[in-house]
Amino acid sequence: MIPRMGEIRADGRKYTLRPGAYAVLPRGGSVLVTHEGGSDENLQLPGGGIDPGESVLAALHREVMEETGWRIASPRRVGTYRRFAYMPEYDLWAEKICHIYLARPVRRVGLPTEPHHTALWVSADHADLVLGAEGNRHFMRRALAGEFK
Repeated sequence: MIPRMGEIRADGRKYTLRPGAYAVLPRGGSVLVTHEGGSDENLQLPGGGIDPGESVLAALHREVMEETGWRIASPRRVGTYRRFAYMPEYDLWAEKICHIYLARPVRRVGLPTEPHHTALWVSADHADLVLGAEGNRHFMRRALAGEFK
């Protein structure tokens, strides 16, 4: 069973299953995150939805590139959790299955191509305070504590 983190499923609400892949990307004492502007401003681990027929790792590499402009290497699975959330960009209530990986940021090859995204290096302590999803904070702490080396 995949643990749930965050809000519980609302009775009577229809949720669409949305698997996704997300990366914890440390360098020194900092972590690469993405800032999504617009009406719902927050900091997130880079990542997003897995397209039909796409592998989790292919989605991870694609989403990190789209949201940060960085190439990554050596992804290692940290964990998986589920969360229930509203996705305003799709006007959709989703049951998100979040696959979290620890990876090494290799190099920046360009700017984010995902609209309204900006890549930021923030201290790990700051990221722990401001990342939007409880599960992302949980798995980031575990990854940075060295549980997956």
